[in-house]
Amino acid sequence: MAAPVPGIVTRDAAQTPLGPDLGHDPDLAAVAHVISAVRERAPLVHCITATVSMGIVADGLLAAGARPMMTETEAEAPVVTTVADALAVNLGTLSTDAMDGIPATVAAAVRDGRPWVLDPTAIGLAPVRTPLARRLLDSRPVVVRGNASEVLALVGSGTGGRGADSLSAPAGADEAAREVVRRTGGAVAVSGATDLVLDAGRSTLVARGTSQLTRVTGTGCLLGALTAACSVVAEDGFEAALAATVWMNVAGELAAERAAGPGSFRMHLLDALDGVGAEGGR
Repeated sequence: MAAPVPGIVTRDAAQTPLGPDLGHDPDLAAVAHVISAVRERAPLVHCITATVSMGIVADGLLAAGARPMMTETEAEAPVVTTVADALAVNLGTLSTDAMDGIPATVAAAVRDGRPWVLDPTAIGLAPVRTPLARRLLDSRPVVVRGNASEVLALVGSGTGGRGADSLSAPAGADEAAREVVRRTGGAVAVSGATDLVLDAGRSTLVARGTSQLTRVTGTGCLLGALTAACSVVAEDGFEAALAATVWMNVAGELAAERAAGPGSFRMHLLDALDGVGAEGGR
């Protein structure tokens, strides 16, 4: 079993007030160089994502300092992806166009050495996206990001959750995640109340965030796209997945402190993605 790296501790709000400064939050400090590099590089991320989440994925990437691009057809996606810095593939609301376009687009990214991230949304019982997700593992994504039920289904150890909702905790998907790592050579990020991020040699838990992130459509899709942005500037998939996970969770905490409910939380999440890690705010 891989030796664990120091875990990310849960913030004690009474003792450690959360500010947006990278130097004031120890969890942010550990990934500060990745966040800063994303903002400096402004990577262009080609997102093939769920129709229902396109808005928040595009707006969230822009708020974080990256740039989104979206097209999924077989005629266009493999061509336009050649100008992107990274590719994010999300299987939510899989269309006929995306079903045909994704394999060719992933092949183009692999051919050009472009990092790509797989988010196997809602696989398990679905008869098209489930085998597609399993085949895509052979193209060695730098990160696979999903909830525990999705990761279990990816290796045939479960039938998935209820839609995009997980029926399992990240800890229960540890062995499945390691099997994915063995197949891809990359990293896996398993989201949940406490997130699990691991690769062949490292494993850590991220006990941050807020339940409000589960009450707005597309936050998981946005996390996958943010992971792709981080993969452009990070040393490897593990560092990219950890940076994106911490960034998103801390932004969620900030947004929850300011929001009156899910509607205003979405708005404040975008502001927090922009402001997190910026000295004095933005």
